[in-house]
Amino acid sequence: MKAIWNGTVIAESPSTVVMDGNHYFPAATLKRELTTFSNHRSRNAYGEEQWLSLFVNGDLLADAVWFYPDPAEGAAALKDHVAFTRGVQITE
Repeated sequence: MKAIWNGTVIAESPSTVVMDGNHYFPAATLKRELTTFSNHRSRNAYGEEQWLSLFVNGDLLADAVWFYPDPAEGAAALKDHVAFTRGVQITE
């Protein structure tokens, strides 16, 4: 699976964890050099979400990557994984 934004692969993995229709990539596959800080935080049944923004080819996509540093018990599979929001294309 590949996550692509602005013509650039930002994460790639042979397998992902799929929950609620979202593909969660292993965090180690995220190209960290394409991310930047976000102070956005949110909370849902899986725990507290922390966010990163993408900065690719001079363009910024704010709050585009989320992850759970300490996922809830029912979402333990999401530990050390990241997912992507609007505008990021997920392909095989």
